[in-house]
Amino acid sequence: MSMFGQVYTKNNQYKIKGDFHHLTPNQPIRNADDGWKLMGVTNPRDMTYIHSYGGEAIFFESLGQGKLMATRCDNPDCEGHGTVYQPFRIHCMDCLRKCTVFDMTDLAKKSAKIHTFMVCERSGAFNILNTPIKFINVEFEGVDTILMSYLSIGNPEIGMRVVPIFQTLNPTSTILDLSWVPDGTAEKELPEGFSF
Repeated sequence: MSMFGQVYTKNNQYKIKGDFHHLTPNQPIRNADDGWKLMGVTNPRDMTYIHSYGGEAIFFESLGQGKLMATRCDNPDCEGHGTVYQPFRIHCMDCLRKCTVFDMTDLAKKSAKIHTFMVCERSGAFNILNTPIKFINVEFEGVDTILMSYLSIGNPEIGMRVVPIFQTLNPTSTILDLSWVPDGTAEKELPEGFSF
């Protein structure tokens, strides 16, 4: 019996346990129009990739705790001093100095609005969001960048006030732990596992 691959770090090294790939037998590809002659074979592979968050780990972990973290350049010698980044950036784009991490959840709840949006009726491979997907670009008061996310409830409109919701019941440790709903949405209307 195989076990899904698990990874942790100890002494600054990855410790790997379980199966990270599963081989599946090749199957012939045959031409139905020409006597079922062999044309090739399938080459199925199932792999698990290790994706390191590095300095962004605090952002993804905080989403599962109901917090939206941002960063700010606090270098007084930088031309971009005070620049606030959301999405989260580890280093200032102007001086390359490490940014200060701070919790902007309350700011998002008070000032987030839709800058623009796009509705996708069909999705690509490996998508787990329900279609249509209502992608939104969210702007915040005093924040110099715009965050791309998705609206879970309602129909997006430019300028619409939205509030963040978080997957705190069973967080995935991905950006999908953050979504948005129109301001005034009742907690009972939220998707399963999400809370304000």
